[in-house]
Amino acid sequence: MESVRLSPSTLNLFAECTRCFWLRVKKRIHRPSGPFPSLPGGMDHVLKTYYDNYRIAGKLPPEIEGRVEGKLYPNLTKINKWRNWRTGLAYFDKKRNAKLVGALDELLVVSGKYAPLDYKTRGSTINESSHTYYQLQLDLYALLLKENGLPPADFGYLVFYSPEKVAHGAITHFKAEPVKVATNPESGRVVFEKAEELLKKSVPPHHSNCEYGIWQNLEV
Repeated sequence: MESVRLSPSTLNLFAECTRCFWLRVKKRIHRPSGPFPSLPGGMDHVLKTYYDNYRIAGKLPPEIEGRVEGKLYPNLTKINKWRNWRTGLAYFDKKRNAKLVGALDELLVVSGKYAPLDYKTRGSTINESSHTYYQLQLDLYALLLKENGLPPADFGYLVFYSPEKVAHGAITHFKAEPVKVATNPESGRVVFEKAEELLKKSVPPHHSNCEYGIWQNLEV
């Protein structure tokens, strides 16, 4: 039997709507999508290069210096491997024949433990709940670290980059806002196992708040 392959993005979908998740994983039926802005992906690539320059210098980027704990994971080869979905961190649950895979943005070393750091670009400054959507993602990263022999710290970081002003020559200045988030690998494991169990059952109803409820009424 082919193993189930899950990721933080598919498990976020599970948390949003179990039917959308079931259709995507079991039937390869994805939610309808419109044009997707390419700017976030471009920023992600630029930020990785930017962080790597400071990694090589043994420093933190100045906008997070003194605002996050630890230092950047020093091994450039490994972090680049873990950033790729095909070669990223993976955990295989033999009992369930299910695999969790994830691609890190960045990793901090904090007193012999490891804390995931994920950077996000957004159009405005953060509010007190900005981090909540990414809680599961960080819990799953902590689980992946734990299962790969990298003892996770009990927290991770989200660094939100939002545009502040545009200077001469179209040079855009961004405001960086690090948010420390408590993490629990076992909370991630619970969601992973519940999602795998759901896939053994028949298609569930859509969540009452799911915007794709009408689309989901198709026959499967």
